[in-house]
Amino acid sequence: MSKARGPMGHGHGHGMSGEKAKDFKSAMKRLFQYMKRYRIQLGIMMIFAVGSTIFNIIGPKILGKATTELFNGLVSKISGGSGINFGKIGEILLWTLGLYLVSSAFSFIQGWIMTGISNQVTYSLRKDISKKINRLPMKYFESRTHGEILSRITNDVDTLQTSINQSFTQLITSVTMLVGVFLMMLSINVWMTLAAVLILPISMLIISKVMKHSQKYFQAQQKYLGEVNGQIEEIYSGQNVVKAFNKEEDVVKEFEATNEKLYTSAWRSQFFSGMMMPIMQFVGNLGYVMVALLGGVMVIKGKVAVGDIQAFFQYIRNFTQPIQQIAQVTNLLQSSAAAAERVFEFLDEEEEDQIAEHPVDISNIQGNVEARHVAFGYNPDRLIIHDFSGVVKAGQKVAIVGPTGAGKTTMIKLLMRFYDVNSGEILIDGHNVKDFNRSQLREMFGMVLQDTWLFHGTIMENIRYGRLDATDEEVIAAAKAAHAHHFIMSQPGGYQMMLNEETSNISQGQKQLLTIARAILADNKILILDEATSSVDTRTEEQIQGAMDNLMRGRTSFVIAHRLSTIRDADLILVMKDGDIIEQGTHDSLLAEGGFYANLYNSQFEKAEAI
Repeated sequence: MSKARGPMGHGHGHGMSGEKAKDFKSAMKRLFQYMKRYRIQLGIMMIFAVGSTIFNIIGPKILGKATTELFNGLVSKISGGSGINFGKIGEILLWTLGLYLVSSAFSFIQGWIMTGISNQVTYSLRKDISKKINRLPMKYFESRTHGEILSRITNDVDTLQTSINQSFTQLITSVTMLVGVFLMMLSINVWMTLAAVLILPISMLIISKVMKHSQKYFQAQQKYLGEVNGQIEEIYSGQNVVKAFNKEEDVVKEFEATNEKLYTSAWRSQFFSGMMMPIMQFVGNLGYVMVALLGGVMVIKGKVAVGDIQAFFQYIRNFTQPIQQIAQVTNLLQSSAAAAERVFEFLDEEEEDQIAEHPVDISNIQGNVEARHVAFGYNPDRLIIHDFSGVVKAGQKVAIVGPTGAGKTTMIKLLMRFYDVNSGEILIDGHNVKDFNRSQLREMFGMVLQDTWLFHGTIMENIRYGRLDATDEEVIAAAKAAHAHHFIMSQPGGYQMMLNEETSNISQGQKQLLTIARAILADNKILILDEATSSVDTRTEEQIQGAMDNLMRGRTSFVIAHRLSTIRDADLILVMKDGDIIEQGTHDSLLAEGGFYANLYNSQFEKAEAI
């Protein structure tokens, strides 16, 4: 049996509290700069926070006067005097009640303002992040895991929201409380204050020692938490693969090993954190004892009133409390600095050039494509495409074939400027692709990929995604052209049928027909079809092929295919190997040459015959 004890629920709050920023000062400076737009709200919040704390501080001293009055009244009564003045005591208590009510009102207002600020900051951050995502180059996403990127949008922003809401207010009130209480204690008695303050260096020493020792465990906890979350995501998304290869036991063992490390680091970090409070309480109690002894002596000597002693005890409690809170805030600030650093690191990532200096108008683009001596490598030192040249006329159907790793999909990425060429150039209607605004360049392309992308929504909404201003009649016409209308009408609800979160309530072939319908509706000048029929059966393939023929009619089309039987009618076939075009021509001419393409085609034909 596995140990079900990994602290999975600590991802946003406590789990992140020990993560340390690489540059705390710079991260916090950047965060404050980002929050500058809310400086008026922050200023008002600080006024109310300080006001609430001051009113709270004054309360014990006024209450002490009531105690003194009660004590003096009792002494007077025993001595045969007038006794207790309840009217004066009542007046003092009403004043105290009024102070505490005002303090509570101020505290509520500053909490409400701070909550609004933290929500606005996180809203702005998520808005900036969402905009940033659309401006990042493809290489950013291909060089990082999805979990890492999502963590910045979810975990890190949530951490910032929590820490901003808690730490900023807490820091202001704690510092105000510490200074205010110290001054009030001094106003009562200097020697008693010195006795109480002796606990301060002891407290700070203990806090620093515990925090220093626990920091490494907090960091380890955060590291292993990320690993556990990553493993769970991978196992969940690849459950069918795990089962197919009978790897359930291996996966469980791997998870248990990481979860055990997470448990150990989390237990140790929480243990040391939990030690802080009882130690501080013990040290605080020592302060109480010292003040009680010294205060008793001073009351006997008549140097201090009884009510002042009672007030002083309250102040001692309020003196140690902000020290503890400042320690907690320090942890939260470390967390917010680390989260801010990661978020701003993401926002500072290099962006794609979105706007060309003198952008080409795309309204009259015909769809002629030319590649001139294109060279490219994801790493400049290791080229994938060495010298690619080719001419494609508007309306032609061009097939790109070749073994895995030949550079077929890479060429498409270069065509759409997901990446820029290292050397050479790609032209559309004689214009370099770099002379187009990226968004407008990509508007010219329609894509149908092997991995279909549909979202949780109706079938109508998924098709209309190709052109958001399309009417229902246009959507239906596109579906008919894609041979999808029949299967859509056979579904419960027809075009209003809701696709589930995983879009698993329709088949793979049906998904592909919907993406083709979407591409038809978009009516782009140039089409890219990347292994669009590779994951379906032969009968469905024929249906999809018919839909794609309708889609490609009158448009420049680039078809990447492994099944060479599907591209026999192509106007031009480009045969790629090791990043270069080694053969080009029609299906018949390439077969007649008896070269690489002929061997590739015949090998597939022989396999099909054998089956």
